[in-house]
Amino acid sequence: MIQDLWLVGIGTGSEAHLTLEGRQALQDARVILVPHKGAGKDDLAELRYRIIQATGTQARIVTFDYPVRDPALPYLARVEAWHDEIARRWVTALAGAEGPVALLVWGDPSLYDSTLRIARRLDPVPRLRVVPGITAIQALTAAHAIPLNTVNGPIKITTGRQLRDHGWPEGSETLVVMLDGEASFQQLDPKGLHIWWGAYLGAPEQILIEGPLSQVTQKIIETRAAARETQGWIMDTYLLRSTD
Repeated sequence: MIQDLWLVGIGTGSEAHLTLEGRQALQDARVILVPHKGAGKDDLAELRYRIIQATGTQARIVTFDYPVRDPALPYLARVEAWHDEIARRWVTALAGAEGPVALLVWGDPSLYDSTLRIARRLDPVPRLRVVPGITAIQALTAAHAIPLNTVNGPIKITTGRQLRDHGWPEGSETLVVMLDGEASFQQLDPKGLHIWWGAYLGAPEQILIEGPLSQVTQKIIETRAAARETQGWIMDTYLLRSTD
């Protein structure tokens, strides 16, 4: 039974993105739970191990294999079943473990991450502590040295799926798109849109491209495909802004 679960945001994979609070949490944890996501994604686990090692923690490392989603199910049912299975694997992996247990979360646990929802599936629900981390949005705007918003301007944060299904949100000026594995910006009318795109943000492999969407769409698509082929995985995000 997991009594204390600490969710520690680790940014986008750079050791420098771990906050002082996050470092202390990993040092104080008794157990650190690390997912393995299968063939071709060993680098993701290696990044976690590198961050853990840098803290000097004496915590015991416990691993579990990440399940895959069932493509035969409708999207929401697929995600629900996936979350249920992840929770079961946590419980199995941590049988007999003494807490507190820490789990490293990419980016920040509050933004487009379901770790908190999965944790609340446990019975009983453990005492949760959340250590905020650097979001991909912060890393993206810092890397491009741009402000997130225009003067007094609103921002909409959405997903690639939403952009594909609904197009450019009416009345939006600045759009941040996350979880987009299909380069959904290519489905937009590029007129009057500027894009700031980034992958592997904060890491030595970081790639940045920006410019009018009409001019850089193909470059981003080709760069993204080549990087994924080389690395075996990719994490990217982008900001779009209407200039009309």
